[in-house]
Amino acid sequence: MSAATNISQPEVAVLVPASTENVIRFRTCIGSISRQSLVYFAGTVLATGAGYFFKIYLARTLGAEALGIYALGMTIIGFIGVFNSLGLPTAAARFVAAYSARGEAWRLIGFLRSSLTVLTGLNLVLGALVVIAGPWFAVHFYHAPRLKQYLWAFAIIMILGVLNTFLSQVMAGYRDVARRTIVTHFVATPANIVFAIALITAGFGLRGYLVAQVASALLVTCLLSGLVWRMMPAGEHRAGVWFGRDVVTFSSVAYGIATLQFVLGQADMIILGHYQDARQVGIYAVATALVGFVSIALDSVNQIFAPMISELHAAGNRAVLQQLYSTLTKWILTFTFPLAITLMVFSHGLMSIFGVSFTSGMAVVVIGAIGQVFNCAVGSVGYLLLMSGNQTELIRIQAVNAVLLVGLNFILVPRIGIAGAAVAMMITTITTNLWGLGSVRRILKIFPYHAGYFKLFLPAMGSAASVLVLARIFADFPKQWQIAGVALVVAYVIFGATILLLGLDDDDRELATLAWSRIGQNFRKMVVA
Repeated sequence: MSAATNISQPEVAVLVPASTENVIRFRTCIGSISRQSLVYFAGTVLATGAGYFFKIYLARTLGAEALGIYALGMTIIGFIGVFNSLGLPTAAARFVAAYSARGEAWRLIGFLRSSLTVLTGLNLVLGALVVIAGPWFAVHFYHAPRLKQYLWAFAIIMILGVLNTFLSQVMAGYRDVARRTIVTHFVATPANIVFAIALITAGFGLRGYLVAQVASALLVTCLLSGLVWRMMPAGEHRAGVWFGRDVVTFSSVAYGIATLQFVLGQADMIILGHYQDARQVGIYAVATALVGFVSIALDSVNQIFAPMISELHAAGNRAVLQQLYSTLTKWILTFTFPLAITLMVFSHGLMSIFGVSFTSGMAVVVIGAIGQVFNCAVGSVGYLLLMSGNQTELIRIQAVNAVLLVGLNFILVPRIGIAGAAVAMMITTITTNLWGLGSVRRILKIFPYHAGYFKLFLPAMGSAASVLVLARIFADFPKQWQIAGVALVVAYVIFGATILLLGLDDDDRELATLAWSRIGQNFRKMVVA
């Protein structure tokens, strides 16, 4: 069915639901998003924050070359991984939710059993391929013979990774992102860090780091499997059939999207690995990991907003979908801008923490942060197309931009190295999101921006000015990362205070009230405990 079904005229402003039913629906959706997104956000902050300091330890202990070897190994299993999921993890989020809602326990269990059987068998074969064919690729394409000795670990990481991704999406289908986050962020991240530090300290180097990743991934597999098993319908564990036609159709499309996402996500690293040495790849990998902080708000919202898009579109409730999209995009941009400007201004100081040799990656941080601001400013356009049945349009957008990304990398990387890869990614990110925004407006007839967005201008300018002033005043301070931390806090305080002075819209006030209520409830629970 076309995504434009039951839709009349285009909208470029927030629709305020007129009916009591829509008001209740909007508040329910916002409550669910705020509750589970806050848990995911907290988990992501913990994981990325701990991961940042852990990367400092790795960079100073293992060096840029070892991190480059690791990044190249991940591109190999990333390439093999194009074929190892068959779109089933993406299908899990949709069909687990659908089967559960309809009470079709036999189809739910059949889907889970069949998917796990296929994924396990296929990935064992592909893991063997990594071990057998990987050495040739390491020597002749990447010119990094040292990579050969670690391929066994990358193969295991790939196998466990796809199982964990599938089980995580099953939990999302069950609308239990909170407990999933506890496992994947609050348990797995500290475990990985502790294992790695212990093994690296014992003298195992990069091998120890890889063994730690295998151990933590196995721990996640066991914990997620236990959660999924307990959530399966009682008394139905022997039922089930193989995939239905709807699953095959959707998974095929999701597989195509995943293939394009691999190109969009890994082409820069692969081309860098071919033209540059492992040391440059390591510097680029650290810089892009730092840039990954910028989209934390968008990633948190997408975890729970994606299933709601499907439900609201199927019900033809464009009013609530429009309102949610507009409100959430505004808040995503609000949480993103102070972080992005701080990373850009203090890029040199933040990269220097990893070691003097890593400061050459500061340009990657600045360029990458600009691209991510555009990514967050348009909101969940990819999920709006995918979950509303317009996956063909999404594939078209990603296919064209994948070609653009590869072409730009081949042109720029040989000439300006890692900065060229960053420019290629920034251009592609911007064009992908602007095209997606146009498609959402044209097909779904919804658009996130309205007059209320002008209220973000003064807060943005105020937070940017505060960061620039602090950077200027403390330019000679030896530990720039400390000034960056202070600047980030000041930027958020100024941004938030200015927004409050200008006044919140009704929808913004609704979301802020619910979010603050959830924070208060969680704080009281911790105090009582």
